[in-house]
Amino acid sequence: MNIRTAAAALAAAALLTLTACEGSDTTSSSKPDAAAQDTNDQTKQEPTPADTAGTDTDTSDTDTSDADTGAAESAELPNVVGQDLQAAQDAAQAAGFYVLDDQDASGQKRLQVFDRNWTVCSQEPEPGTHPTDTPVTLFAVKDGESC
Repeated sequence: MNIRTAAAALAAAALLTLTACEGSDTTSSSKPDAAAQDTNDQTKQEPTPADTAGTDTDTSDTDTSDADTGAAESAELPNVVGQDLQAAQDAAQAAGFYVLDDQDASGQKRLQVFDRNWTVCSQEPEPGTHPTDTPVTLFAVKDGESC
């Protein structure tokens, strides 16, 4: 009888946990739609294109940065061959490269769980000036293995 009671208590606890999590969903139909409530307030506060037709909105004389035009900034990708994988990733990020991938250079397709135990054998692209949105792939082997 004690096993049945314990099982029922665990089932009840699991059910309560699941129903408690259900309330945090923002797309739940039980909550009022905030967008529908704010519609009247929004039209009063935000100007429409017709309201701003007479205003000067010409921005042709303003400077636009690379971020505004969508062009990527260029930076110098360092040579990280021979470094441990974590240090190599840190160096690439410090240079402005954040699209990083690491691969097992031995061809065994192992995952680099602890990056400090791996040594970089090669990198793509080669060191030099590249757009910062360029994907950087670091090929590494476990410490003590040959490249």
